Amino acid sequence: MIDIKSMTLEEMTRFLRDLGEPAFRGKQVFTWLHKGVRSFDEMSNLAKGLREKLKEQCTITVPTVARKQVSKLDGTVKYLWELNDGNCIETVLMQYHHGNTVCISSQVGCRMGCAFCASTIAGKVRDLTPSEMLDQVLFTQLDSGLEISNIVLMGIGEPLDNRENVLRFLQLVNHPDGLNIGMRHISLSTCGVVPGIDYLADLGLQITLSVSLHAPDSETRSKIMPVNRAYDVEELFAACHRYFKKTGRRISFEYAMIDGVNDNDWQADLIAKKLKGMPGHVNMIPLNDVVESPFKPSRRIAAFQKRLESHGITATVRRSLGGDIDASCGQLRRKEMEEKGGCAST
Repeated sequence: MIDIKSMTLEEMTRFLRDLGEPAFRGKQVFTWLHKGVRSFDEMSNLAKGLREKLKEQCTITVPTVARKQVSKLDGTVKYLWELNDGNCIETVLMQYHHGNTVCISSQVGCRMGCAFCASTIAGKVRDLTPSEMLDQVLFTQLDSGLEISNIVLMGIGEPLDNRENVLRFLQLVNHPDGLNIGMRHISLSTCGVVPGIDYLADLGLQITLSVSLHAPDSETRSKIMPVNRAYDVEELFAACHRYFKKTGRRISFEYAMIDGVNDNDWQADLIAKKLKGMPGHVNMIPLNDVVESPFKPSRRIAAFQKRLESHGITATVRRSLGGDIDASCGQLRRKEMEEKGGCAST
């Protein structure tokens, strides 16, 4: 069956022409899909015969809510979506004064193995399709009744390990006949897949690139982030400088503050040294406790921030949201797998 929601408007138009339909049908179907319809029967301006043809050849991805948690502290909503094949992914809806942001997953599980992350504990199961990424935005918006204005690809998975599907998702969610969310309102996070960063630099998209740095020295980073053994932190910094040179866009560096591991003054000094000549924003993240992880939240966040700022580096502490609802990425999916076996793990 054809995953019709993963088609671009141009592909959909060609597909419908091949079915003997006029070109304008492509836009009609595209618009319906991007409104979050669950079946072809909801496409009321299509002839019944066409709807039947589409049913025979195509499928519409529709996730269902396996779990939903709403923070009593700040209204943050965490969804555990069950996909058509029984696998589950997480999506988080965060409300800010500047609009509503949705954090979406790009894979079922993750193979990157970062030691402090719950998403990677069970490994990678599969990539998400463009439609499954789009669904997280669509159905979060429909379920919450809140208009989504910003997207961050920082949920379960490594976006640049699913590059082609992620790029197609960006094309779909940006389309004026769809959700029409501008590229400047989208952030993509990577743990440091250097070839992917260079590829994005060549494309020149107006997205915000976020790099999960978490340590500026190779020894520390290799211990907590296996990706560093494939793409050393020196290669990563070089790729970031190339990215800035080509795009002129400032990179955000994500930095989970881990007690006694990456929160030393000399590491702050090294970050400043490596970012010299390139504007960078260090987003310090108070570490969430993960039961399976030996790492604990840093007690030196304020001192580390002050040290970075003494070098002229913009450093902020990420506001902690959803602390009472399994805030750490991957925790809710893992809890469902352990308690109910409700989400496929293989």
